[in-house]
Amino acid sequence: MQTEYLKTLVVLGQVGSFSKAATDLSITQSAVSQRIKYLEDHYGCQLVDRSGKLLLLTEAGRLVVQRSEQILLLEAQLANDLKLRGEKTRLAICCTPTFGVGFLPQVMEKFMSRKADNVDLRFMFHSLDRAVKELQENEFDLAVIEHCEAMEVPGFDIVELPSDQLVFVSAPSLGLPAGEVELERLFHCCLIARKPDCTSRRLLDLNLARCGRSVDDFKAVVVVDDLRLALETVLSGGGVSFLSRSIAARELESGQLLAHVVAGFEQSRRRSVVVKSERRQDAAVVEFLDCIDAGFPLGSGC
Repeated sequence: MQTEYLKTLVVLGQVGSFSKAATDLSITQSAVSQRIKYLEDHYGCQLVDRSGKLLLLTEAGRLVVQRSEQILLLEAQLANDLKLRGEKTRLAICCTPTFGVGFLPQVMEKFMSRKADNVDLRFMFHSLDRAVKELQENEFDLAVIEHCEAMEVPGFDIVELPSDQLVFVSAPSLGLPAGEVELERLFHCCLIARKPDCTSRRLLDLNLARCGRSVDDFKAVVVVDDLRLALETVLSGGGVSFLSRSIAARELESGQLLAHVVAGFEQSRRRSVVVKSERRQDAAVVEFLDCIDAGFPLGSGC
């Protein structure tokens, strides 16, 4: 996803009109509408309430705007820092949403503070399959991904990171016991699920299939494509979700959420950096990998 799309939603939320947003962004009204539609399709929920004369952001829209402003600020800070450094090196980075939400801001902060080589940096969030596809199509130089199976991508080096640990999480108001819980108790709850192409969903489906069950056995299933929205829904007591501990680390530590494990469930998936072999020793790539390494000491647990 291009950050211009996120900026379009931010501006639309400020001015409350497709035409005014188009004027402020110097694009057509149709382009504004198409970008918002793309974001709504991408995140799987309505971001803008179009029922009144003035366009208003939905609750999900406000959440996306909040996170978008953080991303846009990081991008602007990086661009400003690099303007002073002369000729730039292009570095296109892709990551899966879990790493993007849980770790990318910290990694980017380290990367910028170290003032690496002059870099024209571009980054996007994609699913595993799309990330690998676009790496092979030379859209990106490296990607940080979570995956269930061992993988090999011709022409790319695989740098293993500590595995990602997944758990069920719920608000204390649901009354589920912390720690080990019977699967049948979870089935009495609504499942806040990711899309089928997400590896956390694939791992959940695989675990359930081994038990002869499926997501259809839950009281209800709500598919949410945005991790933060899924987390906010669980925090409000709307159901349980199977997601990375890293996404809910603060909420679990504070007691706002409880973690649950099911006996026999596989709860870890691999996390790796996939980088073009020809660029493995580039100064900018080495610096970026060092910043990731600072948060994930290689060979340690997660």
